[in-house]
Formats: sequence, structure tokens, C-alpha cells
Amino acid sequence: MRQENRPLVSNGGRGQAVYFFGKNDWRTFEQGAQKEWLVTNGIGGYASGTIINANTRKYHALLTAALNPPGWRMVLLSKLDERFTAGDCTYNLAANEHKSGFSELGFVHLQQVAINPIPTFTYSFGDIFLEKTVFMVHGQNTSVVLYRVLNGAEPGLLTLTPMVNCRGHHFMTSAGEINFTQSKVKGGVMLASREDMPSLLLTCDAGEYIADGKWFNGMFYAAERERGENPYEDLYLPGVFKIPFAAGESKTITVVASTAETGGLDGEELLRAEKNRLKELVTKAGYRDHLARGLVRAADAFIVQRRSTGKKTVIAGYPWFADWGRDAMIALPGLTLVTGRFQEAREILDTFAGHCQKGLLPNAFFDGLADPVFNTVDASLWFVNAVYKYLVYTADLEFVRHNLYDTVKEIIDWYMKGTDYDIVMDQDGLLSAGSPCVQLTWMDAKVDDWVVTPRHGKAVEINALWYNAIRVFNLLSVLLGRDALYADLPDKIKASFQQEFWDESGGYLYDVVTPAGADSSVRPNQLLAASLPYSMLSREQAVLVVRKVWRELYVTYGIRSLSPWDPSYQGVYRGDRLRRDGAYHQGTAWSWLIGPFITAYRRAHNYSADSLTQARLFVAPFRSQLRDHGVGYISEIFDGDEPAFPRGCIAQAWGVAEVLRAYVEDVLEIQPPGRKKIKELEGGKNH
Repeated sequence: MRQENRPLVSNGGRGQAVYFFGKNDWRTFEQGAQKEWLVTNGIGGYASGTIINANTRKYHALLTAALNPPGWRMVLLSKLDERFTAGDCTYNLAANEHKSGFSELGFVHLQQVAINPIPTFTYSFGDIFLEKTVFMVHGQNTSVVLYRVLNGAEPGLLTLTPMVNCRGHHFMTSAGEINFTQSKVKGGVMLASREDMPSLLLTCDAGEYIADGKWFNGMFYAAERERGENPYEDLYLPGVFKIPFAAGESKTITVVASTAETGGLDGEELLRAEKNRLKELVTKAGYRDHLARGLVRAADAFIVQRRSTGKKTVIAGYPWFADWGRDAMIALPGLTLVTGRFQEAREILDTFAGHCQKGLLPNAFFDGLADPVFNTVDASLWFVNAVYKYLVYTADLEFVRHNLYDTVKEIIDWYMKGTDYDIVMDQDGLLSAGSPCVQLTWMDAKVDDWVVTPRHGKAVEINALWYNAIRVFNLLSVLLGRDALYADLPDKIKASFQQEFWDESGGYLYDVVTPAGADSSVRPNQLLAASLPYSMLSREQAVLVVRKVWRELYVTYGIRSLSPWDPSYQGVYRGDRLRRDGAYHQGTAWSWLIGPFITAYRRAHNYSADSLTQARLFVAPFRSQLRDHGVGYISEIFDGDEPAFPRGCIAQAWGVAEVLRAYVEDVLEIQPPGRKKIKELEGGKNH
């Protein structure tokens, strides 16, 4: 605790983009709950809530700890509610909904919220100001709540009520289900709960802790009801912190929630350290543009440490996704290369290369499984593309030679001769994969035994990636002084692709080709044939593909997964799991596809001045999207129907990454620094 005489300040520092919100953003409880904040700790843990400090999801908490980074995420501290008594008046700052229908509306005292991405909440009541800042200590399962309070003319008392838990973040708790025991420690309390789970340390550097021990029954989570999930939970109230104030007194108070022994932590020093860390990342990336700088900061949340490998990996999205191979490889260029974080890029590539089996990269690392699952056809092909992007950004041939080339070769060899899940190159050079009961592409929704969008056979984006992978492998072989083993294969693949996938009358690409015929559904997967580094399309074909996607699939914040003119189209993503998964790839718009769309658009139009103007228009709406849903981040998905309401994860890795990559490369026109050197080397080798 530190005495304060200076005024309260809520800003992000010079050059930092801050998202400000005021009373017009929470005129009702429902309106205020639509915008959420997120802070992370670099090992998979996070804290998250709404701008009115009401928890509306089971994932909202002040401390969700990653006990086996980045997995085993446990909700340990759900909330910290405040009341302030001055004279005869008590001001309740808490915002909660109860299953009885009763609501606490403490957000009426909320004056301003600033997020940068660290959230600061400023309350004004009577002649009193209270500022609350929430952040995490990087690399630790430690959350800090920093209060700055300027008391008024009467003596006051601040009461802080922690609501604690001990559960996996996908689950819910009922009263009495957990036997909490508590022991007082200096400045607070140590709470033990489930066997083999770490204790929760709660400390406050001012006032005193008074033990109690009761349950808050029936916390209501509106977002869970909308998702068709159980919306009610009980939370344990171990006691309260009481901090007295003299008339006119100003204090800064640090509250710490942690799974580790922490003593004497200074909240202001910790906050400065975290802000400086984020500032250094922005400085390293080197962009002056505010949108690019904001996305660089957002990208940091997804780059996390994996304990099992000792290297970095990628969290696919918050709050509920783990690290997925496909998502990591698609996101890698935007998260690490565009941001200048080349060491992290090397670690991520190493992490997934080390888990390659029979040419397959892991689809996902799931809690509770000793080994990752491998049911994906495209993660390995995206890996090859990520290797290419790494090379043109860094020109680091030695790392590719010693760490990546053999994995790329392994992927190509296994895909040619055949590997698991019926993945194999056909006699025509095209790649076939899967069966009706297995989902292998990114359109992978499955409810029990129902594969919503099976896409088995020869999928358009898989073969675009396959052609790209062969070209990349040949390039790597030449650059490393080896023989290009498959010099003639790209021409064969291209000829077969043109014959099988191009719809001359419609001017677009079929989505899947099977022995039974072609699936003529208009989907965004064809974009990759026009956006990947190596394309099989003529410029005229690319123009037609982009135009088709723009006309039928583009919405403001993403690209629809299916044309609204298709009878199977589902334009709204909401309801229980069956309804949501039924719409996930059947019309729902995806933010990450904006990246390939912009890249394909600019390339198809030969990077003309007019195409640059249009690309700026495609990017512009994301400046406001960063103020919505997950503030400072880009949402996973949006309704296919206008007004394209944000859905799914509030912060998605490949959404942030692909918007950032396309913005830097195709709008700001900042080219990868190693590209010129690689082109020179390639030219020299070919001569």
C-alpha cells in the first residue's frame, strides 16, 4: 500500500492506443455485458470479464491459472466485488445477476473504462473516486488488482469480497462440492481446496482480512444460457478485506491472487513492468500506424510457453481453445514474423516439427491426453507454408537446413505414398483425404457422429496448399544445394487442378471433387488458390474467384463459410451446441479469411492503386471491431447475416494474425525483409 497525492490517471502512455468507454456503453446491464476485456500471462492463463465487471460466462474470472502450461486451466478467483461506506452511505459497486432475477447494478457508478489492453475502471460516487486496474504477471499464475482511491470529506471503509473457485474453466461448481479450508497469512489468506490442486493465495497490502466462509448461490451467466449451457453457478466467499480511509485520504492498494508464494509485491511496479514489456514488443515491430500497433499487442496474448517442450506454442483463441496445429501455422506469420519475433517463430516451428508423425502435424493438444491428436490434413501443409514465410522474413537458411527441411520432406513423402486418414496423392497428382465419418479440413465441426461439413475427397484448399507445398519444397531443395526431386510434379498438379476444379460457366472453383462428382457449393476455400505464395490460377481466373467471393461471401468483418443463396445456409450462429455447430461452417463468417481475401484481391488486380484503395476499405472496419466483443482483439466469427454480430471466441489467434499480416503486407505494402535475398539466392542457384 502506498500513500498517494497525485490525481488518478487512466491512459496507456504516449503512443499507445487506448480504447475508452463511457456511460453510453452501459446504459443497460445487457448493453454493458456485450464488451469484454482480456489479459493473459504468457503461459496459457488469463483473466477476463465485461466492461461493467459482471461475469456473464463461466470463463470470466480474475485468475484462470494454467497449471500445466498452456493447459489444465483452472478458475481460482472468479470475482472481487467492492463496496465503499462513507458516513451513512454505502455504495455497492458490484455488478451481478442472480438466478432469482435480482441484479446488482454497481456499474451505475462506473464513469469510464480504458483498455490498452490492460483494463482500468474508474468509479465516481459521492465525492469519491475509485480506480481499479486488472493485469497479470507475465510467466506466472498471478493476477493483480490495483486500486487507487481518492476519498471524500468523510472517513470511509472499502470492503473487498473475493468469490473463489477451483474448477476446470469448462465446468461449473455447486455449493458444497468443494471443501475449502483457509489459513491466515501475512496480508491475507491461503485457501486450499481440491486434492492435488495448488492453494490460492489472496493478499492485500492494506487493511485487514476477516474470515467468514459461505456460499454465493445462483450466479447467473447469460452467455451460457444463450449457448444452451447450464447458466448457474455457486461461488465460495471465504471472507472480506476491509481497508479504512481517513477523510480526504488517497491510497494505492495492491491485491494479489496467485498459485505461488508471493510476498511484498508492489502493484505499481508490476504494472509498469507489464506496460514496458508490451511497449517493447510494439517498438520491436517498428510500426507507427495505430492499427498495426494495436494488433501487435493483441498478437502477444496468443504466444505462450509450453512446459512439455520448453518452447513457445500458440493458443488458438480465448477463452476456451487450446493450441491447435492448423491455427498455429496459419497464425504464425502474423503473430511472429510480421511482429519481428523471429525467435518465437523458430520455437513454434520446432515445437510442431518435433511432434510430426507419418507426415502429420498435431491437430490439437488436449488436456487429459498423453499425446496430441492428428486428425487434420492441412496442418502439415500450412506448416510448409509457414516455413516459406519464415524464410522470406528472415533469410535464415541455416535454421531451415538443420531444423525444418527434413520435416518438410517427411510431409511430402508421406502425403505422396499415403498416410493415416486416407491421405494420399492420386495418380493425377491431386491430394485426396478422409472419409464421410471423419472431418480433416478446417471446416471440422462434428456433433457426436454427425460430421457437419465432411468434405472428404479432393478439397480445393487442400490441393492449393499441396501445390504450394511442392513448390516450396523444390525451392528449399535448390537453396540448400540439393536436387529438386519433384521438379515436374507442380505442372501435373496444376493441369489436373484446372481440369477438375474450374467451373468455366460460373467463373469459380468447385469446393470438393469426389468420384461421385464435384461439390459446386460456393465457399471461401477457393480463396487460398489465389492467395498462397504459389498459385495455379491465371490472373483472369483469380479476378473471377475474388469477385465471386466478394459478391456472395463477404461481410464487414469476415468471409462467410457458405453462400447465402445455398439452401444449407445458416446465417445466425447461436443456440445450443447442435445449432451452433450446424451453422459453424454453413454460413458463419470467419475473421481470419479476410487475410487471404485481401491478399488475393491485391494480387489478382496486379497491386494497382485502385486495388490498394479498396483494400484499405476492407481493413477499415476492424478499427471499430477492436472496440467490440473482446476489446483490443478480433473475434473468431460473426453471423453471416447482417449486422454480422460477433460470436465465438472474443479473441482469436488467426483472426488477429491474418488481419495484421494482410494489413502490413498488402495495405501498408511493407514487404518481408528477407524476400529480396531469397530471390537473389534462388536466381543464383538456377543459373
